[in-house]
Amino acid sequence: MTATRRLAAIAVADVVGYSRLMEADEVGTLAALKQRRTEILEPTVRAHGGRIVKLMGDGVLLEFASAVNAVKSALELQTKFAEANEVLSDNRHIVLRIGINLGDVIGEGSDIYGDGVNIAARLEALAEPGGTCISGQVLEALQGKLAFKANDLGDIQLKNITRPVRVFRVASGGGPASVPDSSSAAHDKSSIAVLPFVNMSGDPEQEYFADGLTEDIITALSRFKNLFVMSRNSSFHYKGKSPKITDVGRELGVHYILEGSVRKAGNRVRVTAQLIEAKAGGHVWAERYDRDLADVFAVQDEVVHTIAGIIPGQIDRTAVERNKRKPPVNPTAYDCELRGRWALAHWNEGLTVAHEWFERAVAADPGYAVAHACLANTYAYGLFVLGLPPDSALTLAREHAQRATLLDPENPQVNAYAAWAYHLSGDRQSALTHAERAVSLNPNDAKILDTLGAVLSYSGEPERALEWFARSEKLDPYAPDDQRLDALCDCYYLLHRYEKVIEIHRSYQQVPAFLYLILAAAYAQSGKLDEAKASVLKYQDNRPAEHDAATMIKYQVRMCARLEDRDHWLEGYRKAGIDI
Repeated sequence: MTATRRLAAIAVADVVGYSRLMEADEVGTLAALKQRRTEILEPTVRAHGGRIVKLMGDGVLLEFASAVNAVKSALELQTKFAEANEVLSDNRHIVLRIGINLGDVIGEGSDIYGDGVNIAARLEALAEPGGTCISGQVLEALQGKLAFKANDLGDIQLKNITRPVRVFRVASGGGPASVPDSSSAAHDKSSIAVLPFVNMSGDPEQEYFADGLTEDIITALSRFKNLFVMSRNSSFHYKGKSPKITDVGRELGVHYILEGSVRKAGNRVRVTAQLIEAKAGGHVWAERYDRDLADVFAVQDEVVHTIAGIIPGQIDRTAVERNKRKPPVNPTAYDCELRGRWALAHWNEGLTVAHEWFERAVAADPGYAVAHACLANTYAYGLFVLGLPPDSALTLAREHAQRATLLDPENPQVNAYAAWAYHLSGDRQSALTHAERAVSLNPNDAKILDTLGAVLSYSGEPERALEWFARSEKLDPYAPDDQRLDALCDCYYLLHRYEKVIEIHRSYQQVPAFLYLILAAAYAQSGKLDEAKASVLKYQDNRPAEHDAATMIKYQVRMCARLEDRDHWLEGYRKAGIDI
């Protein structure tokens, strides 16, 4: 299938508060969404010369030949949805956010992708409930052709887009638009962003500690179901910068910002934290903690507890105590764990270095559950990434996973890490049990949702898996080289959607060796045998010395619950010319 480039107006729309609506009435919500789609969305889009490219969970991707028609369609959709909501109670309203961009797209079959699509998706996230955001290119195309209000939000640096994009909020009619109220931000519940804590130690090598502390606070806050916590990727976009807090609040659409700094020297640590109201930039709370390193968990708990008390009526106070993470007895174990997580996140140090740090963490404190869970992961991943001896690596992965969940069964991260280890080890039932347990403990962690998606993909339910991947992307959009994308590739392959596997791989800058084999299978199933063979050669050029394709494929195929899925993988690899 040949990919072609073209200029198009792209619109991305999604339903505000979809999870809340589904939790309240899943059957009724699905029926209402289907009715809105058939009675409002589809005829309105057709009437303006557009087409529905695809449905994405609670969202939709639309393509128009004209920016004018795209905006007309969006404004009409918002009006009709508002009218349909008039007969419903407030808690049953179905409200859209829409983002529109004019730019280059790459068309392959009926699908489209590229920066033009990505920008539209980022604009949708900036829109208010019931509102529409457009790019500067769209605004230029509208001049003199459509009566509208435009509120200039300025140049905004969108996630994974190299250059800032001029963004406007639009509505029908003439005259200037009113300035939106950031207190009614782009989320239907109280919301917070935790900016990366600044490393004040004077030693760049201590960066891992500041980042790890920030991530742990984000994770702890995300466990409160009635609090929207901005994802790590979005928050860390501001790392190393000094933005205005009001700008951050507007760009991320949150009510509160938490910022701070960390100074670590030996076994002493100083943490400062301040909570700021995003709209006015006023300080709500500030504190400084001078503690021993062993007390850093207590500092995290106190920060989370204070925030829970400040944000009125949103957090179950009893959950604060329930959600506390069990600290290690030896603070060295926590330090080693953070160093290992840093290595995993950056890949500049890699899996081997991470594995060594997690081993040190377990040696320092054999009762530290998180360290065992992390070590279980590196043993399981080590089979596919490093070529570790399969049987011993997977046995150790399962042993550490079991130990972790016995030590801290209520920790969502521990359950998620254990699920991955069991998943890669081929223990499907244990993987599913712990993945579902992790989601029930924290449904607001994107990586946890991806874990369940990966397990469901190989359990014979790739369609359900895709729904969890879509929810994960809503919480934390995928970034290039994001390790979570590996599982999404497998899911699309099992759904016979090979073009999506190929598309995702194109976004990678550094492709792990084993993923070249999956790419080869996708190319081969698409009839692109030359590209498949080229991918096999890339695998051979990049694989570790211990890596053997036939062995890796054997253990990957063993993860599949269904015989037809196993045959499907083997067929793709054989078509690519791999001797199995």
